[in-house]
Amino acid sequence: MDAGDLKVLRDRLLDLLCDFAYREGDFVLSSGQKSSYYINCKPVTLHAEGALATGRLLLSMLSSDVQAVGGLTLGADPIVTAVSVVSALGDRPVPALIVRKETKGHGTMAYIEGPLLPEGTNVAVLEDVVTTGKSAMQAVERLRAAGYKVDRILSLIDREQGGRELYREAGLDFQAVFTIKDLKEWIKLRRI
Repeated sequence: MDAGDLKVLRDRLLDLLCDFAYREGDFVLSSGQKSSYYINCKPVTLHAEGALATGRLLLSMLSSDVQAVGGLTLGADPIVTAVSVVSALGDRPVPALIVRKETKGHGTMAYIEGPLLPEGTNVAVLEDVVTTGKSAMQAVERLRAAGYKVDRILSLIDREQGGRELYREAGLDFQAVFTIKDLKEWIKLRRI
């Protein structure tokens, strides 16, 4: 996919996020922080066009050494699935892993759902929105405990509230498709 196609996809995904994911008001985030805005990406990542754009953009950001993608349920579920499905359309199939918040209460009692991959498989953690960074860190820790190599996190949106710094301190590479500044600027441009 060339840079022009990626720019069109990026702009379309930004439109969808502004229309369906971003809300202003009084909110309490999962981190416990209060916020004047809230971003729920699921209406976009579960939207057919949004899922396709998400999968293509994040796949384009994966380095060639990444062998699988994973993320913490529920926000990452449609994202890792979109990346995996889009990857299968090309010449580089990338399996998806879903990391549970709590161990499965029956059967295998597993924390991780998806194909059984060899120990040492290089997994990139995907996230919808990064605030403090703790949710993705939980996925990193569970994947590492299962024997996978994890050294990068990709997110759709960085709220720029400490996640990037947490990842840097932990020695993790972090990239976001958008920052909160990108969303707010796009909203402002569309109102003109």
